[in-house]
Amino acid sequence: MKKDAYPIVVLLLVMWLVRIVDVIIPADLNHFGLQPRTLHGVFGVGLMPFLHAGFGHLISNTIPLAILLGLTVASRHRAWPIIVTIVIGGGLLLWCFGRTANHIGASGLVFGLIAYLITVGIREKQFVSMGVALLVGFLFGSTLIFGVIPSFGSTVSWDGHLFGAISGILVGIWTSRTGIQQ
Repeated sequence: MKKDAYPIVVLLLVMWLVRIVDVIIPADLNHFGLQPRTLHGVFGVGLMPFLHAGFGHLISNTIPLAILLGLTVASRHRAWPIIVTIVIGGGLLLWCFGRTANHIGASGLVFGLIAYLITVGIREKQFVSMGVALLVGFLFGSTLIFGVIPSFGSTVSWDGHLFGAISGILVGIWTSRTGIQQ
């Protein structure tokens, strides 16, 4: 189990290191964010989770991400392919259908993991997956509901949240139906 936590720590550290480098060397790394329907913006599909507008933004993603990644890794046999699929799926949906903006942050992954863990718990009806789904629903259910509501004029990527959640639901349906995660 301890070995499974290393990638979580590394992922979170890289997010923090990118933010620190961006502050120390004002390079405006955030221009590498996801910009829908642009060729250069497609790179943001993979880079977006590592880019944050400030330390407050980073902290607001780090805490839930640490919890959700921990629950995913602890409860799923092949967690990392699922996590990567949620990132890519949500990012591609956002790139295709998102509003014109520069989308940054790991909240798409946060919303994807919330939706994934709840979906799998509902579909599998096994003790562990249902327990995880109940815990995630209790901790993050209102965040999921209110985070996908359009907030026009806001800099919050509600559409990134929405497409992350859709990706999480789709991956949850796919993995629980095909028996990849038992």
